Amino acid sequence: MGAADQDSYTTLAAPLRYEPEKIKGSRFIACVGPARSEEEARAFLDSVRAAFDDAGHHCFAWRLGADGSVTRSGDDGEPSGSAGRPILLQLEGHGVTDAVAVVVRYFGGTKLGVGGLMRAYGGSAGQALDRAELAVVPIRRTLRCTHDYGDSGAIAGVLSAHGLEAEGATYGSEVSFVIHVALRAEDEVRRALGDASAGRARIERLLD
Repeated sequence: MGAADQDSYTTLAAPLRYEPEKIKGSRFIACVGPARSEEEARAFLDSVRAAFDDAGHHCFAWRLGADGSVTRSGDDGEPSGSAGRPILLQLEGHGVTDAVAVVVRYFGGTKLGVGGLMRAYGGSAGQALDRAELAVVPIRRTLRCTHDYGDSGAIAGVLSAHGLEAEGATYGSEVSFVIHVALRAEDEVRRALGDASAGRARIERLLD
């Protein structure tokens, strides 16, 4: 299903930490959590680095946006592609976005090879995601409504009926405000605002 067909996406409800059994002496500790922006994802990564500041590696990946199109991963000194990419594949495979995963490694004295590292990092992240609580988030659109003062009462009635709150209202020759509408309800809200104002209200979709 393409992003245009989605009306919701799945993310993580809360952070979770999981440590599977050691692999040839090495400890792998997976930390996963929600992140709504790259800033939040970096802050999560920094918090894990601080919590495990004596670990040899802090490999990570994040996947952001309703369609999961914003991604980044890092191997933090492990062979290229052996850590960050497998972690990212687990986020994709679990169908979660607006999420970050960091896998910490304490070297146990035995090298695992690239294949072994891919299985260890990806497997640790996957086991944490298996245990994480998920949340389904409705995709929302930001709309600006501009209308005549005389339509204020009718417009307010539409907002109340749909459980919407006007934000950033300005009052000039007309009234203008912003609302955040669930994607599945956008067409219905547009029609209701148009009907309430006899077609006078102007509705503009803003970039989210």
